[in-house]
Amino acid sequence: MFDLDKWQEIFAALKKNKMRTFLTAFGVFWGIFMLIIMLGSGRGLQNAVYEGMKDFATNSVFMWTQPTTEPYAGFPRGRRFFFRNDDIEALRNNIPEIDIIAPRLQAGVGTSSTDNVVRGIKTGSFTVNGDYPEWNLIDPVKMLDGRFLNQLDLIHKRKIAVIGDMVKEILFEKDEEALGQYIRINGVYFQVVGVFSPLNSNIGFGGDKAQSIFIPFTTLQQTYNYGDMVGWFAMTAHKDVPVSIIDEKARELLKRRHKVAPEDKQAIAGVNLDEQFRQITGLFLGIDVLIWIVGIGTLLAGVIGISNIMLIVVKERTKEIGVQRALGATPRKIISQIITESVFLTTIAGYFGLSLAVFLLEIINKALEASGGEGQAFKNPEVDLNIAIAALVILVISGALAGFMPAKRAISIKPIDALRDE
Repeated sequence: MFDLDKWQEIFAALKKNKMRTFLTAFGVFWGIFMLIIMLGSGRGLQNAVYEGMKDFATNSVFMWTQPTTEPYAGFPRGRRFFFRNDDIEALRNNIPEIDIIAPRLQAGVGTSSTDNVVRGIKTGSFTVNGDYPEWNLIDPVKMLDGRFLNQLDLIHKRKIAVIGDMVKEILFEKDEEALGQYIRINGVYFQVVGVFSPLNSNIGFGGDKAQSIFIPFTTLQQTYNYGDMVGWFAMTAHKDVPVSIIDEKARELLKRRHKVAPEDKQAIAGVNLDEQFRQITGLFLGIDVLIWIVGIGTLLAGVIGISNIMLIVVKERTKEIGVQRALGATPRKIISQIITESVFLTTIAGYFGLSLAVFLLEIINKALEASGGEGQAFKNPEVDLNIAIAALVILVISGALAGFMPAKRAISIKPIDALRDE
């Protein structure tokens, strides 16, 4: 049943100490406000990173060659070597754990090239990749128009190109159709068969994907006289197979085939995306733990402030408590009164702190969407509703505990002593 007199007493007590009450409540308000803001910011950063990786095959490994650092088999240190076409079949035949293998070669490797692509009077400097169709299974793109590379393009060494949306924007007019048109890449004409936009913004190999051009791998080798050179390999593992197994086996096989010292760790460089993904996950876990430590510390400071002000309230109301005890008030009623005041103050401050933090995160989210910044370094800062409610419940419980010690002190005073208190 609602006890009007009881709540009137609570409001009167808090009003009497309004400045101390406000400052103490502000500590609780600020604690939960900062906790929610930090949790939302951490989630916004995490969402942006995972959004940029969501379509990328994270169970993949990438490998390329570098100068050797150890002399071996009669070859000197510092030897430069390249992967070759026959390495593709060697990897497929000797490492059954490989699911997808996609070689890549980049036009102009080892040279500085500007304005390498021309269309009419328009020119631009773009990354030109020679790829297998399988590359789109590892690092997929969104086709806006036309198609991606296919197997027949490789077999017939077709001079076709799939261009990024930024390439189209630079080389073509705004409403001009790109499909079927020709562009000149390093002096050779290619027909545009597709236009794409990147799906993954946070992972990229070989430059800005929006300013990239895909042509068939075999076409690039033959057209620009690269022979059977392969720039690097991208490989994925079968389901439930750690990609580290492929990483280890592929390095060992390729070193043996290219006469590289087994102990030379620099000659074949690479990136294990599965390992990188786990490191990122661990990083965000560490950030979350740090946020909770800082947030709980801030909340604890506010709760201690609540406990301190309730001790002052009990001290100032010693005589009043003595009168209540003399008139028959039970210890339970006195404890209930003190704890209720503490919980009330904590809940009100916590509620406003939580509400303002969630409101501010929503405003930030709307601003990001309006500015087009979503999906970059920060995306959809949010806090799980269950976590927010749990934080508020913990705060209320903490408020009850904060009022328990002052309440115990209140009932420890004998009525006769309380009545004599000045």
